[in-house]
Amino acid sequence: MSVNVETRVDAPGSAEYAEAAWDLKERIREREGVLKQRRTFFVDAYRRAEDHLLFEEDDLVGFASVRRDGYILFLAVAPERRGEGYGKRLVAAALQDHDSISCHARATNEDALSFYEHLGFEIQRRITGYYEDGGDAYYLRLGDGATLRERFADFFRRSVVGE
Repeated sequence: MSVNVETRVDAPGSAEYAEAAWDLKERIREREGVLKQRRTFFVDAYRRAEDHLLFEEDDLVGFASVRRDGYILFLAVAPERRGEGYGKRLVAAALQDHDSISCHARATNEDALSFYEHLGFEIQRRITGYYEDGGDAYYLRLGDGATLRERFADFFRRSVVGE
């Protein structure tokens, strides 16, 4: 059975899908103990970002909130949909408008770190006590200012070779 995946965007200033994104983020937090934020922080950051969302029918299965400087504030994929390329699609959407993109990942979140490194992100530094609960983070970056065509060719070459 083929599943139709629809891409939607909440532009900065819009929060049409913020509630669905919050619900997905909270489901992941309850299950995995990551993506811990206060609701007011999340909604404010979501509203200021460009949010790329992936829907199967009317179910949100993944989203990425990206600031105008290319920083990924949130990247979440429903646990039952991981490994299907949705995270890669969201990172590719973020790359469309930026020479490089960056993010933080909890130092103990091995799944996230493995995902980002698989896509070619490089750890730039470790930040002690980055999270409210005192947890450490890694700051990661992808991109070197190459042209869009070069970045996509390299991105998809790594994705195909690594699978």
